[in-house]
Amino acid sequence: MSTVQHEVDERTNLISSNKFELLLFRLGNDAVNQRSELFGINVFKVREIVAMPEITAVAGALPHNLGVVNLRGQIIPVIDLPSVVGRTPTTGLNIMLVTEFARSTQGFAVESVEEIVRLDWNQVLSAESSAAGGMVTSIARLDGDAEDTRLAQVLDVEQILRQIAPSGNKDIDSETIGAKLKIKPGAVILAADDSAVARGLIGQALDAISAPYVMCKTGKEAWEKLQVLHAGATAEGKTLRDKVALMLTDLEMPEMDGFTLTRNIKQDDRFKELPVIIHSSLSGTTNEDHVRSVGADAYVAKFVAEELAATIREVIAH
Repeated sequence: MSTVQHEVDERTNLISSNKFELLLFRLGNDAVNQRSELFGINVFKVREIVAMPEITAVAGALPHNLGVVNLRGQIIPVIDLPSVVGRTPTTGLNIMLVTEFARSTQGFAVESVEEIVRLDWNQVLSAESSAAGGMVTSIARLDGDAEDTRLAQVLDVEQILRQIAPSGNKDIDSETIGAKLKIKPGAVILAADDSAVARGLIGQALDAISAPYVMCKTGKEAWEKLQVLHAGATAEGKTLRDKVALMLTDLEMPEMDGFTLTRNIKQDDRFKELPVIIHSSLSGTTNEDHVRSVGADAYVAKFVAEELAATIREVIAH
């Protein structure tokens, strides 16, 4: 486990180069086949990996919440990840993954940690085009195109957190989200996010400020759509900015990540003047440094609709 922790520390200091880095772990047997499958989570989300500490049960806790732990003075809620996804550990909940994203810190109890793998994006497929879905954003082919490749299910942590601990506040409040967005007639915001939950929230926020948009599920889809829109603008004797006001992108997406999408835009003479906002649950100064390094115009952490709207207005106004 110490080796895996070292790799987490090392890789969170690397700027993404269109590689998808997964921490692989097991949660136990499924009820149907009694098999222990591999699951994965983005390395950038993992702060540390520790042997399961003593958990204090909390009165009235929601289902799947094991309680809290005191980790070096910080009180962290612990989520029973196997029970969330319908798995039964055979050796117990032995490891806690401490994660930081979406403005929160939480521990996920798992049965075992396997390894970290770095994959090319063509090894990672959107789960929405497969039999998977719901809590899984993508399926990783760990051994490439080999017929007997191992598969890992990449969990949609945003979906899991919203499911087990729904917020009591409104996601979108029309009274506080602010003024309607003023952009060139006929232009849209091009947005990309692999999480169905995130796409829904982004869409609601953009609707609330009367911002027309086109939504994509992956960075590759957004990159291809951008080229189609550019070709259409050229054919009409217009510029890309007549068609696209801004690119809003998540960071971790199958096929092409947000780092690579942003870098592609900013290094291409056709697109380099297009404003790019990165909207991500991956928090921390390391990731914000990466955002600046690829040329993004702004970074906003998920998900506060008012902050997203304010950032969009500010970037477009410049």
